[in-house]
Amino acid sequence: MITIDDITAAAERIAGYVLRTPTVASPGLAAHLGVPVTLKLELLQRSGSFKPRGAFHKLLGLTPAERAAGVVAVSGGNHGLALADAAGSLDIAATVVMPEAAPQRSIAACRASGATVRLTPDMGGAFALLDELVASGLTLVHPFDDPIVLAAQGTVGLEFAADAPDVTDVLVSIGGGALIAGVAAAMRALVPGVRVWGVETEGADAMTRALAAGDPTGFTPTSIVTTLSAPYVSQLTLDHVRALVEDVIVVSDADAVAGTLALAEEAKVWAEPAAGCLLPAAQRVLDRVGPDVRLGLVVCGGNVTATDLTGWVQRFGAAPLPRRPVPA
Repeated sequence: MITIDDITAAAERIAGYVLRTPTVASPGLAAHLGVPVTLKLELLQRSGSFKPRGAFHKLLGLTPAERAAGVVAVSGGNHGLALADAAGSLDIAATVVMPEAAPQRSIAACRASGATVRLTPDMGGAFALLDELVASGLTLVHPFDDPIVLAAQGTVGLEFAADAPDVTDVLVSIGGGALIAGVAAAMRALVPGVRVWGVETEGADAMTRALAAGDPTGFTPTSIVTTLSAPYVSQLTLDHVRALVEDVIVVSDADAVAGTLALAEEAKVWAEPAAGCLLPAAQRVLDRVGPDVRLGLVVCGGNVTATDLTGWVQRFGAAPLPRRPVPA
């Protein structure tokens, strides 16, 4: 388990390489949900998500031999973007393995940053190719099974706790689990009594499956939300979620898209469905804990195009999530 000292040390190492993203109150979402809402805007981080925190922390700690070998990562989009950006900044050769379903914008951006992109038919194949490339000598930068990466993702929670110490409930999206593990470790250490909730989409619910099985279990993701579509979580992230997270809520792809529209209309935030899923989950959290709460939402990324979102809206017939009814 990582500690708040690990997270603080990570913050010191990556300072100057990543942004300290804004934490803002959202009057629009407060009206929408009926309780105060504060947003941690990680979509404003360089490369459009929280991922550069972990990428820079890992790369800055490599030995000269590991840097010279070049680095490799597997990604549904955002981790690859972050690694390509960080490696390019530090003059390290990078290879990113991505499924063909990854957003075309993300694939193009990785290549534009100077990374070599290898595409596979699906995420399971991407992880298999990753293993081959690591065996050939490339240095692994794992998106979630690495305490160095996890500690750096926890700097999101470090900043959030400093900026919004009065939140009672914080919602965080889960892919492989590094973000929620790090945020939970930081928030639980710094904000007494805070509850941290995880959110997944159907077909990208690796953490929920692992919790039910008692250990990490592999599966084939089917969700449209490729940035959450890890085919498994790690024992490291599972252990943190078991110890520090209140519960993991699973929402449909359609509701995640509807939440994305609600973020745009109510909070004026252009986010991806990996963040949009927080809105329907927040409504369910409020059903469980009641109205006397102050919500915090980690808006993890914004790497989505208008074409992507239009296609999903047409596919699901989605409209923005309706406002939460005011209790009588």
